[in-house]
Amino acid sequence: MARISGVNIPNDKRAEIALTYIYGIGLTTAKKILNELKIDLSTRVKDLSEEDLNKLRKKIEKDLRVEGELKRDKAANIKRLKEVRAYRGTRHAKGLPVRGQRSKTNNRTVRGNKRMTMGSGKTGGAQKT
Repeated sequence: MARISGVNIPNDKRAEIALTYIYGIGLTTAKKILNELKIDLSTRVKDLSEEDLNKLRKKIEKDLRVEGELKRDKAANIKRLKEVRAYRGTRHAKGLPVRGQRSKTNNRTVRGNKRMTMGSGKTGGAQKT
């Protein structure tokens, strides 16, 4: 397995897909990087030469914010929003949708999939004799 910016890249995948395993690199960015370095998009990672892998490493580490650095920046931005008591910051703090989605229903991904139906918390009544 090739290792780029702290992530093991799968050998059996095509280069453009394998690069998306790095946090902060999507398909469009991966294609752009490979085109700039003149590496064929359809080559497998195991078929890339050591020289190509080194070029990829240098390009990604020099030009892009990925993995830990990007996660730190994202966390710092959220922390800043919380500190200035912005609406978005309070929504982050409460674990609710931030971008204006409806929250009475349809936000199971954010709140978790706990269903609060009418009979879910009831205990059984007295038993018949």
